[in-house]
Amino acid sequence: MIKTKSIIGALAMTVLMVVAAAPASAQEHSTPEIAKQSWTFGGIFGTYDKNQLQRGFQVFKEVCSACHSARLLSFRNLQEPGGPEFSEAQVKALAATYEVADDSVDGGKRPGVAADRWPGTGQSDADLKASFGLVPPDFSVIAKARGTTQPFPWWILNYFSAYAEGGPDYIHALLTGYEETIPEGLKNSDGTPFSLPEGKYFNEYFPGHAIGMPPPLTDGAVTYGEAEGGVAVPQTADQYARDVSAFLMWVAEPHLVDRKESGFRVLLFLIVFAGIMYMVKRKIWANVAH
Repeated sequence: MIKTKSIIGALAMTVLMVVAAAPASAQEHSTPEIAKQSWTFGGIFGTYDKNQLQRGFQVFKEVCSACHSARLLSFRNLQEPGGPEFSEAQVKALAATYEVADDSVDGGKRPGVAADRWPGTGQSDADLKASFGLVPPDFSVIAKARGTTQPFPWWILNYFSAYAEGGPDYIHALLTGYEETIPEGLKNSDGTPFSLPEGKYFNEYFPGHAIGMPPPLTDGAVTYGEAEGGVAVPQTADQYARDVSAFLMWVAEPHLVDRKESGFRVLLFLIVFAGIMYMVKRKIWANVAH
């Protein structure tokens, strides 16, 4: 009994130490916590918004694709159900506006077709590295490769809410986290005063705060077409960031809705199966004394 009490006491003390240490760690870290955004595809029954994905693709095409590739995205993916759902004619017309490398044709290039993958930035890796100091990451799975962190014990709740939108939350925060002035008193991890290197930009949410990418979004930078239902969509940097974050989530996980539906069907089957097995057990052992 004494040994059991000692083990329980040690576990309780460990939990208290972890909880007590969490706020201190948060205070030492200068990067603010990334807020959870409201996404149509969030939660157990969330789905993608076709109109938002179409707007997000427009932002990606007009702004992001100049520096970032998406090697796993094919033109024909843009017409798939559950995605932006462009028409077949729209996809073919879009693909034809690009030239893709093809060694089997004269000149080594030809107009794109729906089966081709996204052609890339049109710049060499050397040019991109000279501009930014490194080659900008590919955007094919960037929404799954990035995420957010939460202090203990709040991250435990994510298992019950099916939270999987950390990537879009991070992308939105990064795109809207640029500041023209550096906050006073900001210090590096070693305690020295923070100074922005030449050619870098201050971003509140980027690790280390010094990012080579200039602010990509400004109000009015992208002109949206006429909105369905007669409701105009704000043409602001925040709205652009939301739309392109949602689009990049779809690029990274285009079958998200199918996965959720499959998971729900499996859970429903297991619940029904458990009920049937319980009734079978009651029937088999009904006349057995125990």
